[in-house]
Amino acid sequence: MDAAQIGEDPSLLIVDDDEPFLRRLAKAMEKRGFAVETADSVAAGKAIATARPPAYAVVDLRLEDGNGLDVVETLREQRPDSRIVVLTGYGAIATAVAAVKIGATDYLSKPADAKDVTNALLATGDELPPPPDNPMSADRVRWEHIQRVYELCDRNVSETARRLNMHRRTLQRILAKRSPR
Repeated sequence: MDAAQIGEDPSLLIVDDDEPFLRRLAKAMEKRGFAVETADSVAAGKAIATARPPAYAVVDLRLEDGNGLDVVETLREQRPDSRIVVLTGYGAIATAVAAVKIGATDYLSKPADAKDVTNALLATGDELPPPPDNPMSADRVRWEHIQRVYELCDRNVSETARRLNMHRRTLQRILAKRSPR
């Protein structure tokens, strides 16, 4: 990645509560020429966005202390020209639309690597970044969604089955298996 593509201001804020992922992505983005600053919560992300609004940002949608879209809004107010990519492990059309409406440049599903993030951050105009090299399989997306709803229902199988409109025993069989690739 050459610095000319990044521009005069290489500042990048990464907000994610997954510590190992945050460290790996920060290191990879530094190698690509960005000046990285990290935050692991909505509060820390908003504080950095207010004090030192970066030219680029990568924000996780779901953080332990709230919604990453709050950081996107703060950053958009402080620096309207910043390019913001929202990352999420649980992609849904509604959240993608909400993210773009409040100012996100792009929306990526995890697992996204540094190449995907860089392509999304540096995409210009109507040009779409290339599709990911190895997207999640449909089975994996389904499994992730089921796991998310299961966690949101406090690991209550009956409530999860009701909300997913599936039989409880079917859900138990799915939960007992390993995640698909």
